[in-house]
Amino acid sequence: MRVTLCRSCPLGAEDFAETLRAALPADGPRIAIGSADCMSGCARPSTLAVRCAGKTAYLFGELTAADLPDLLSFLRLYAASADGDFPDARALGALRQKAIARIPE
Repeated sequence: MRVTLCRSCPLGAEDFAETLRAALPADGPRIAIGSADCMSGCARPSTLAVRCAGKTAYLFGELTAADLPDLLSFLRLYAASADGDFPDARALGALRQKAIARIPE
């Protein structure tokens, strides 16, 4: 699984990637965390993408450090899902309101 943060956005500029990396459980799924110069989510800044081969990809915007618990929960559920789809978006917590796109495999 790969998580990409926008470095041009406030959250990326604050090095949220390190915060996220430090919060991941050592025994959890393998997650590569990186960043991109600009992810063109300027209308909803502080964007983050989640991708995994064979699964639906997600793009979230308007994230803040307060979203860390929901993001960790999402990553756990996403890793456990067969295709990256969720039958009930309530499992995503506040992230369901911050989803910009679901990108089919």
